[in-house]
Amino acid sequence: MEVALVDRPERLVVSVTEAAEMLGISRSLAYELAARGELPSRRFGGRIVVLLRPLLRLLDGEPPAAAPEAPGGLSAVPDPPARAS
Repeated sequence: MEVALVDRPERLVVSVTEAAEMLGISRSLAYELAARGELPSRRFGGRIVVLLRPLLRLLDGEPPAAAPEAPGGLSAVPDPPARAS
């Protein structure tokens, strides 16, 4: 029997703000970490979400896995443009 995703009791992603609260860091730092690829995240249109399972594995001390190419228009959060000094 297959279960629809809407019937899943667990969440697969959290907002950047929720991830920041979980980690005890500021929201702006969480966005910065997502942009640098240090926080496992994906962009859905204009929204950035943090992948919960990879985040929990990272917090457990497991090395980060290489991010596979995301299908269907999903992408990892790109690096921010370099700032002029």
